[in-house]
Amino acid sequence: MEELIALFENFTGKKVELTQELTSSGSNRRYYRLKSGSTSIIGVKGTSREENHAFITIARHFHSQGLNVPELYAVSEDEMTYIQEDLGESQLYQMVSKGRETGDYNESEIELLCKAVSKLPEIQFKGAEGLDFGVCYPDSEFNERMVNFDLNYFKYCFLKATGLEFNEVRLQDDFDRLKEDLLKEQNNTFMYRDFQARNVMVRDREPYYIDFQGGRRGPIYYDVASFIWQARSRFSEDLKETLIQAYLDSLREFTEVNEVEFREKLRIFVLFRTLQVLGAYGFRGYFEKKPHFLGSVPFALTSLRKLISKPFEKYPYLNEVLSSLTKLHHLYDVADDKRLEVRIYSFAYKRGVPLDNTGNGGGYVFDCRAINNPGKYEHFRQFTGLDKEVKDFLEDDGGVLKFLENVYSLVDSHVQRFQERKFTHLQVCFGCTGGQHRSVYCAEHLAEHLSHKFDVKVALTHRELHIEKQL
Repeated sequence: MEELIALFENFTGKKVELTQELTSSGSNRRYYRLKSGSTSIIGVKGTSREENHAFITIARHFHSQGLNVPELYAVSEDEMTYIQEDLGESQLYQMVSKGRETGDYNESEIELLCKAVSKLPEIQFKGAEGLDFGVCYPDSEFNERMVNFDLNYFKYCFLKATGLEFNEVRLQDDFDRLKEDLLKEQNNTFMYRDFQARNVMVRDREPYYIDFQGGRRGPIYYDVASFIWQARSRFSEDLKETLIQAYLDSLREFTEVNEVEFREKLRIFVLFRTLQVLGAYGFRGYFEKKPHFLGSVPFALTSLRKLISKPFEKYPYLNEVLSSLTKLHHLYDVADDKRLEVRIYSFAYKRGVPLDNTGNGGGYVFDCRAINNPGKYEHFRQFTGLDKEVKDFLEDDGGVLKFLENVYSLVDSHVQRFQERKFTHLQVCFGCTGGQHRSVYCAEHLAEHLSHKFDVKVALTHRELHIEKQL
């Protein structure tokens, strides 16, 4: 932390007044928001110099190309820490959460998704111009080794674990043909590698891109398949088509497009990405014993079943195996999820503290009424703790952030201990005067913090707003 504070103070000429650790989405890197007055900067502390060097180099290059990425402000001599532009807290993944949960995306969500995918060609083409791919980590390009890794991942971590019998030699023959098709087109374009809604921030309704340090030279189809065919996104076929057209409209600004040929090649990458994803679910579920990953398998199999309804003629045996796979009924049964469930509530004290209906009792009730109250001002009464206006108000003096730091410390230790003791439920409640602003803000932030930091189920209820959701 001292290195980040030094970078901040040398760059801004100001003393750090507030530090807040942010969620890391499973990454080994640690992120912090450093603030002094109205100045806010993101500090990053990495664990791999090579990975940091890749991000630093690519970020600087992308920014020089005018791409929507965070500006890099300063880097330590050993490149293990750096500070960058704060893009805020509006993550595309969260902004389309209602659509993702129901499968019914509204116009606002569709607009954001289209914007995100329509900017992708800029990254793939402008981002590649003049970029030294030699800095990419852990590899400089999409190649045979990478394809072999992922196909074997599917075969050994998922397919064999299902118990389905298959001829490994015949399957490998089709894998070799698939690999040849995947590697046919090696244009000088940037492959994001992890292009997903969690890696898109939204500022002023415009997408900004983060976490591209795993990118490399590679085909454009990979990222399109990754984004549009993400198993849990629950995009309808119509929405998939809308997103493809948004991408193609932008792609035409950079290269000639034969749409029939594009769709044929994209289909091959959708197949590859689906096998890759199933391999990941199998490893996390069958081998790491994390049953909630197996809960994503039915979504991936449903997508796979639609994909192979039009057979891949070049891979007849692979088609046969995948068809059999989608008919294994036990794979559609969501495994019993025995993870700790943390139930988080926001509420108004005048209506009483929420009851614990699990029968366990205990947990925490945090009183938010010492935090500066936006509800006493007429302007904020039309908003809730879910709105930017209220968030900005609460964060202005830093009181709510300090309050949450203490909450995180207490609840984190409790969660860790409950996991060790195999407990199943923990309840955390935030109360304020009306249950509209402060308690809602705090409940939202704790839910996001826990869902990213721990392997737990999180059930969030804003009682007075009549909102319930699962994270």
